[in-house]
Amino acid sequence: MTAQPVRLPPHAPGMRIGLFGGSFNPPHEGHALVARLAFTRLGLDRLWWLVTPGNPLKDTRALPPLASRIAAARRIAQDPRIVVTGLEADVGARYTADTLRFLRKRCPGVHFVWIMGADNLLQFHRWRDWEEIMRTTPVAIIDRPGATAKAASAKAMQRFPRARLDERDARLLPTAAPPALVYLHGPRSASSSTALRRKAP
Repeated sequence: MTAQPVRLPPHAPGMRIGLFGGSFNPPHEGHALVARLAFTRLGLDRLWWLVTPGNPLKDTRALPPLASRIAAARRIAQDPRIVVTGLEADVGARYTADTLRFLRKRCPGVHFVWIMGADNLLQFHRWRDWEEIMRTTPVAIIDRPGATAKAASAKAMQRFPRARLDERDARLLPTAAPPALVYLHGPRSASSSTALRRKAP
């Protein structure tokens, strides 16, 4: 982790800020759909799209430059409440747990929510310090095509069976004491970065 000063997006104690990380390679309408659902159901003040420098669980040797992915994400993110940032590269964080530790220290009083698709939930137990993430940060799971029926069998759901809030109480999530998670259903997009890369010339 870097010792250099890092400029963070605007924030203040009491704000409810969603954190949505990914390679955004490329960004697509599905990302924007997640944002709309998160704002509506969780009552967020802001949503930070964390464009990652890489993914420890994927081969990122052919990953486009961070700056180009940030620029592409900003073209998709039309809502002024969305902030697209590459702060993980500035921080020197390779893992989500490192990012969350940094933000908790730098942003006291901010109510962060980690947001991820249900497809990531199925392999969440492979993330570095995933149990720490669950114990320190509320998590919102966004339903994805093909993942609905498998969600209950995810190790994270089994490890923290009492953490799940009723979907009707989703607005309570940002201020809930972790471990706390909610599974959100809503309009779904079949778009995926992987499929878009395969179609690219």
